[in-house]
Amino acid sequence: MGLSQGRTAPVVNTGSGRVRGVVEGGLAVFRGVPYAAPPVGSLRWLPAQPHPGWAGVLDASAYGPGAPQAVRAGDPVLGSHGLPPFDEDCLTLNVWTPGTDDARRPVLVWIHGGAFVSGSGAMPNYSGETFARNGDLVVVNLNYRLGPLGLLYFESDDGAEHGNLWLTDQLAALRWVRDNIAAFGGDPDNVTVAGQSAGALSTAALAGHGDGGHPFRRAVLQSVPLGMPLATPATALARTRAYLGVAGAKDVDELRTVPWPSLVGATVGLLGDTGEWGHWTVPFMPVLDGSTAPRQPVENLLDGPGADIDVLIGWTAEESSFSFALGEAYASATREQVLGRARATFGDGAADAYAAYEAARPGARPVDVLVDLSTDELFRKPTLAFAEARAARGRPVWAYEFAFPTPAHEGRLGAPHCLDLPFVFDNFGAWAHAPFLAGMDGRIRDGLAGTVHRAWISFVRTGDPNHPAMPHWERYDQRSRTTMRFDTVTRAVSRLTPY
Repeated sequence: MGLSQGRTAPVVNTGSGRVRGVVEGGLAVFRGVPYAAPPVGSLRWLPAQPHPGWAGVLDASAYGPGAPQAVRAGDPVLGSHGLPPFDEDCLTLNVWTPGTDDARRPVLVWIHGGAFVSGSGAMPNYSGETFARNGDLVVVNLNYRLGPLGLLYFESDDGAEHGNLWLTDQLAALRWVRDNIAAFGGDPDNVTVAGQSAGALSTAALAGHGDGGHPFRRAVLQSVPLGMPLATPATALARTRAYLGVAGAKDVDELRTVPWPSLVGATVGLLGDTGEWGHWTVPFMPVLDGSTAPRQPVENLLDGPGADIDVLIGWTAEESSFSFALGEAYASATREQVLGRARATFGDGAADAYAAYEAARPGARPVDVLVDLSTDELFRKPTLAFAEARAARGRPVWAYEFAFPTPAHEGRLGAPHCLDLPFVFDNFGAWAHAPFLAGMDGRIRDGLAGTVHRAWISFVRTGDPNHPAMPHWERYDQRSRTTMRFDTVTRAVSRLTPY
């Protein structure tokens, strides 16, 4: 039974102090709860530090500011991403719960994507309301440092490495969940961490930090770019030097004096200097720093601390149309341009690979070949290779492909990166700003969303995504290689080869 709308605002004791939330739609909601000290002043570019706490009762009725980032508006796929206001004092999280009682409900921690440069837990897209209400779950989402404030990599005078500050933020948030979520009606021993894109890569990275035990019980990895490995320290330091040049600063000490809007502006310039045609380029990548990330994140879920975590993983059928399908520079691409890009992957076999992609999609234009090649390289093939490796070890893994095509933009997108998100959350009203949902048949759309949303709830609750309103979904194994294909007709498909 949900909370009464007229109920007195709920107050919960946390390790840092008391917080007062609000009741909305039968749920207790707590917004803008600090989970670490503000990373400002002398704490800029230092790992997340414990919050000193507060006196009295903290008003947790409003979201905290998002991490500093550029406002992206007018995007033909998403419309926008990120929600002002932004501020360096951004390390807060949000909680949705059916009750601040001792029910010990399963907990879902959602980590937003955005190429480590955009996104916010305050975005309506990522509200935990639907999961909390429909699944009787406690849902947490969070802000973490993005862009140069979270991903620049420095080497100090004593040779110590300082990287992946974004990950130290997320780890601090998980510790907060471990220590406090029982007071919000959740079970700290039954936590699922889920994310999409950069959030999925984050989830895999977090699986490497178990503090002597399992870091969490389950993981959902949506569109995780496993084909884009973490940077080496040398590569990351070179990128930092390039950034310093764009920002006009000689070293980190000088950079500490630069206001954050100028830091964000320099990021845009860095992307312009480092972009490469036909490649999905990001301005910053996490780094193999030897401490926060001693191995590639995927390895944490194979033989590392997260090997026993239940995993649900998948991709969208045309991931890379997100970047390539609509821009004129790609829409007018020639066969020769795409062949040149294919050589970076296939070398002397580029022409044969191009012909195979062209044959697999009748009427394919060069940009379609580029989309399929890039989707395979970054997402589909490494995801299936991961599922194959988990299956070989007898580890639980469920694989899916989200293939429902959007009719938006004359169907040129297919099923792009991010299209699965409103189906997973079943919250299309929160995506009214997103052009890629235009023209969908509401009946088919809502039916598929119900199927996907319920599968995610079932997985969070039980470790198994099956529910009565969908075909049986077998674990991925080396015999059947079952992948659930979410489309107009959802069905389990058997792939005879892993990739």
